[in-house]
Amino acid sequence: MHYIWQHIRTIIDTYDGSLPLAHFLKNYCKGFPQLGSRDRRILSEMAYCWYRCEKGIEGYEVSDFEGKMQGCLRRCGNMSIVGRLLSSEGAVDHVVLENSRLFPFEIPFSEGISKDAWLSSLLVQPSLFIRIRKQKTQIVKLLEAQNIPYQFIAEDIMSLPNGAKIDALLPPIAYVVQDASSQQTAKWFQPEKHERWYDCCSGAGGKSLLLKDLEPTVQLTVTDIRQSILHNLQERIRNYGHTAPSAYVTDVTDKEKLEKTLKGKLFDNIICDAPCSGSGTWARTPEQAYFFDPLSLKRFTDLQEGIATNVAQYLKPGGRLLYITCSVFEAENENVVGRVTTNTGLQLIESKLINGVESKADSMFVAVLQKV
Repeated sequence: MHYIWQHIRTIIDTYDGSLPLAHFLKNYCKGFPQLGSRDRRILSEMAYCWYRCEKGIEGYEVSDFEGKMQGCLRRCGNMSIVGRLLSSEGAVDHVVLENSRLFPFEIPFSEGISKDAWLSSLLVQPSLFIRIRKQKTQIVKLLEAQNIPYQFIAEDIMSLPNGAKIDALLPPIAYVVQDASSQQTAKWFQPEKHERWYDCCSGAGGKSLLLKDLEPTVQLTVTDIRQSILHNLQERIRNYGHTAPSAYVTDVTDKEKLEKTLKGKLFDNIICDAPCSGSGTWARTPEQAYFFDPLSLKRFTDLQEGIATNVAQYLKPGGRLLYITCSVFEAENENVVGRVTTNTGLQLIESKLINGVESKADSMFVAVLQKV
């Protein structure tokens, strides 16, 4: 397995965090077609383990790359994938890990989650979650027939092992892959028939599809800065049996462009799933924690405040703005909400940090603001 150690050393030396790690690894492996599927799985597991805990591992010389990697693998690796790489010496009990070194920044956290619990969660690969739309009994039977373990954490939210092979097993129309905490934001949607809704930072459309599944008659408008992602969103919603939303390419940080796009339309509810640090999802993308620059928070909070303030003017009287992030940082959550209420006169009705640590899920923040 010497070649594996050569490859992982090159990967760690080369990767700088500018691309998602998954994309970097895919591109890297394309350059070495001799690497088989098992090799690619091993390299991926090694890279993810490194970025999960390398900063916190103690007792190794800086020059001892292989020793430190073995410590990372023993601490949080999948032994069925990487066990053969480990020397016979040492055990997980001998690996000293100082969690506080994983994220040494003094950044306040939102109420509802502790830094210690969050740090511990970064060492654990999250589960795979699906939202069951229909055919629940059939889905359960299919999973049990293949001995795939599952757990219901809510009526229609199912937790599965990460990497479970369900694509070719389950009927596509019957479920959606969506993190548990993201699914739980539906609690605050409460749509009424034929209401006008606006998803201002729609992305791939997870919240839009969730909304349409709750109330298919809502008149939905979506915007994003990327034409390709809006096209995919419309196709996705059609494929699940709904009428495609009105979709527009625009920059919601620009008041004039937004006005030209919406032309004074008013909405009953606006979903603002704002761009953020993603700190509530870093257990899935540990490289983002590893390369995090605390100075980037100011850029995110300015962006969030600007977007939420701009779109708020398109609420009807009594309309609601649902401000959502996948961050655990107070600066992006409570602090932004406070400034938006000052800027717009909206009234804060409720806010909550959806803590996904216990469920091995993401953590998200939701605030409901109303135009009075």
